[in-house]
Amino acid sequence: MTIGHRPVLYKETVAALQPKPDGRYVDGTVGAGGHARGILEASSPSGQLLGLDVDPQALELASQVLAVFGNRVILIWASYTTLSQQLSNLGWPVADGILLDLGLSSMQLDTPDRGFSFQWDVPLDMRFNPANPVTAADLVNTLSERDLADLLYRYGEEPAARKIARSIVRHRPVLTTQQLADLVLAAHVKRVDRSGQKSIHPATRTFQALRIAVNHELEALENVLKQGVDSLAPGGRFAVISFHSLEDRIVKQFFRHESQDCVCPPQQPVCTCGHKASIREINRRPVRPQQNEITENPRSRSAKLRVAEKLTINE
Repeated sequence: MTIGHRPVLYKETVAALQPKPDGRYVDGTVGAGGHARGILEASSPSGQLLGLDVDPQALELASQVLAVFGNRVILIWASYTTLSQQLSNLGWPVADGILLDLGLSSMQLDTPDRGFSFQWDVPLDMRFNPANPVTAADLVNTLSERDLADLLYRYGEEPAARKIARSIVRHRPVLTTQQLADLVLAAHVKRVDRSGQKSIHPATRTFQALRIAVNHELEALENVLKQGVDSLAPGGRFAVISFHSLEDRIVKQFFRHESQDCVCPPQQPVCTCGHKASIREINRRPVRPQQNEITENPRSRSAKLRVAEKLTINE
């Protein structure tokens, strides 16, 4: 990613957060600072932004992109799962808007030695945070065949998970991206969709599954959603951009649950749960990129934006 590049659903995301002067905002996946820059511009002259990321390479680039905003920006090398603690450390009782842009960034994908892509033959790594002791190679070479198949199916929704896992185990050690991609290709016949176009590369789901497992992405998302709602000021917005069905399902179910006053089973005649809605969904259907954005950036095609707003006391 280069400086000046606008990230996925840029205008839609900034508009959804409704930045205002003197507001306090959190970009929990600040990346190269694209969304953060838009939030800071829209909240000028005095809006503040806390940017979190576990990837030091991303933070270095974000510091360059956002340097023009001076002390309005605070960048911290930390996971968004520490959101509540980070706000407390800053003395921010609440935030007026929170953004999570989930998954893999173009910068990470396009950096060969990070091991996220099968376009280059490099060591299997896939860590967002280089301090993480577990790499994709560790999982591929130590998990049992059954556990590896379960991982590929659960996190990659890979229909050929058992066949791929069996092939990997038979050919260990598997140490590079190309080795892994070749094994998947050998175990997985490339399909053609109904339009006659080639489907995604057969290794895509396997690489996705390993990346999610290495970085504990789904567990981290589940961890931060409640923190995010609790950390919002009344009327504050929570925006989440996801890129695959597993992430989107977690966000959708959480937003639906927290926007209801009662979560008792439908057949139960009297409410006993005592649950009260804390948010309202701004869009029950996710916002998707327009065709012109998909044409300019094909990686945006699977993006989905969901937005919720913290209820005021009287609502």
